[in-house]
Amino acid sequence: MPGTYFISDIHLGLQDKQCERQKLDNLERLFDIIKAEGSSLYMLGDILDYWMEFRHLIPKGFTRFFCLLSDLVRHNIEVSYVAGNHDFSLGRYFDDELGIKTLYGMHEFSLDGRKFIIAHGDGLGSGDLGYKIFSRVIRHSFNLSLLKGFQPDLAIGLMKGLSQLSRTHKPVNIAVETNRLLNFAESLAAKKDFDYFVCGHNHVKGIEQLPDGSSKYVNLGTWIDGSSPYGVFHNGIVQLKEL
Repeated sequence: MPGTYFISDIHLGLQDKQCERQKLDNLERLFDIIKAEGSSLYMLGDILDYWMEFRHLIPKGFTRFFCLLSDLVRHNIEVSYVAGNHDFSLGRYFDDELGIKTLYGMHEFSLDGRKFIIAHGDGLGSGDLGYKIFSRVIRHSFNLSLLKGFQPDLAIGLMKGLSQLSRTHKPVNIAVETNRLLNFAESLAAKKDFDYFVCGHNHVKGIEQLPDGSSKYVNLGTWIDGSSPYGVFHNGIVQLKEL
């Protein structure tokens, strides 16, 4: 059975040109692997560091990424994109122009007899009330229509500012944020059966066995520290790998 691949928290557009070029080079390498050995790719949020599209235009700066995605779809790879707290309003461009399914929140599905729950991870678990309110406000259709009514350069500049606000809002104590998602996965495993809870968001890569003994928590890590982690499900198990 071909592999299913997972990535998150690449934050394209965040860093200097050299770092961005390296991330895109590594994405191209990964996509070549997926075309040769995979059937699907799940992008679990914050792939872009900011995003705002309009009815007749999209932001510049991501052309190579779009070409890589388009080529992946042309090779019959099924691609799904879960919105994160940075690329939190994906619009219709990815669906209509690139053939990529955009999703929000948590989603469940089965692969090769294993049950998966996937999410970016933002807003899950107890606490972080400020972000939960922010997310509901900014994702409201009326507020998004107001943003899109701005002159494009101003609107995109505002989105970059909101992206930075989201970054500075994230708790300084990484342990607290890590435990938030892990604790959420543990509480979820007590309520329903699943094999893997896969997420990103806190940039802390790892696989943890949950207390129920049958479920695992998988965090995909981040690409902004010079590494290029990804997850792959093959032959009934999920592994974390590095390019």
